[in-house]
Parts: sequence; structure tokens; C-alpha cells
Amino acid sequence: MTDENTLKYSLIIVDDELKIRQGLQTLFPWNEYGYEVKGIFSNGQQALDFLAHHKIDVVLTDICMPTMNGIELNQQINEKHLDSLVVYLTGYSDFQYMQAAIREHAADYLLKPIKHEELYTCLQKIHQKLDKKYHILPNAEVNSSYYRKIILEVVHYLEENYQNATLTEAATRVNLSPNYLSRIFREKSEIGFSELLTQIRMKKAAELLCDISYKTYEIAYQVGYDNPKNFSRAFKQFYSVSPKEFRNQNERNDSL
Repeated sequence: MTDENTLKYSLIIVDDELKIRQGLQTLFPWNEYGYEVKGIFSNGQQALDFLAHHKIDVVLTDICMPTMNGIELNQQINEKHLDSLVVYLTGYSDFQYMQAAIREHAADYLLKPIKHEELYTCLQKIHQKLDKKYHILPNAEVNSSYYRKIILEVVHYLEENYQNATLTEAATRVNLSPNYLSRIFREKSEIGFSELLTQIRMKKAAELLCDISYKTYEIAYQVGYDNPKNFSRAFKQFYSVSPKEFRNQNERNDSL
């Protein structure tokens, strides 16, 4: 059971059947398993509009819905880089839906009627994925509310401010000294603060390099490097190829 003060992962429910979405919201003990339901919606478009203004970790969505179905919602989440894990809920066991789940990188696929044990197992697996995503080590000490909240808040800060992020500002946001925050990351996380910032910057740079409208020096600036040569050096160290080589490889793959 999760401590009441532990920072929980956010989740929304999307289903065109009112009884199902209300039932999932009220009958499942979300707080006990480390989740907080932030909203319920009757179709994918409503959910997408909400996701445009709220960072949500998990989306539980029906597949067959009016206006925008679950597969289309997942596609939009991927295209807009909204960074939510998607779980399909459907009464249709047709293989084409399983194919769609795999193709759109869905986190899981559950058949209706949803069984409590299956949903619980699914959410536990996703919880582990989210812990890994936010670099939280799986031990009792780190899972305490104090360290967990600090790590998650700093990761969110870096994801939103990677261009100009600093250890000093991150420490101010969590009311700690820079040295102590650095030590927490070194001891309680699988990655150091500087390494995490570089990782986030490089992943964003790789995403921007897939868009040929951006010049390399523009990408360097957008991810926090005033000197393009320093950016290219960091990118090659991270990906083992230069930005130019990365872009060329991506263009070749697109032409296949």
C-alpha cells in the first residue's frame, strides 16, 4: 500500500460508456497503488484537448469511440510527443487491435470486462516503467515520499527547462542546497544530475534533427549550447555519431 504523502503518477480514463469510466474511477483503489485519476472523458478528442494543457503519465482508453477513437488518440499522443503511456481497454479481441497496440507503442492491452487482478498487474508494470523513466531506483528508501518527490520534481523541471536548466535553480525549486541535491541524485537515483540533463538535451536534439527545417546550430541553441562545436561533440559522445551523420541516417530510413 502506498503512503498517502507519496507523489502519485497521474492518470486519465477515456471511454464512451459512462458506467465504465465512472466505475473505473470509483471502484478501483487508485491511491493505494500509486496513481491519481485526473479526469474522465467520453472520447479521444476530449482527452487530447486535456492532454494539451496537463502532463499525464498514463492514459487508459477504450478503442472504439465516436469523434476520435483510442488508436487515433494514441497516434496523436505520439505525434505531439505528449509523453503519456497508453493502455487500450476494449471488448474486441480481434487481432487487428492487438496489431494497432503494438504499432502505436501502447504500454498494454486489456480486454473488457476488465478484471481487477489484470488491471492491477498492468498498472504495477507501468509503475515500474515510470520509475525507470524518472530514474527512481527500486528500493524502499528511495520510494519514500521525501526522495521520490524530489527526484520527480527535478526531472520535470529539467524536461521543461532543459535549455537553461541549472543545478542551482533546480535546488531552489525543491528547497535544498545545490550540493545536497547533487548528492541525492548520486545516491538515490540511477543517474547524476548533469548526466540526466545531458540525456534530456540529446534526446530532444535527436528529435529536432529529424526535422530538416532546423539548422544544426539552431538545434544546438535550442537544447542549451551556445557553441555548435560543443553541441556536436556532446551529441557524438552520446550517440556515437555526429548530428550530420544522425540526420543522414534518418533521411535514408525515411526513404526506404
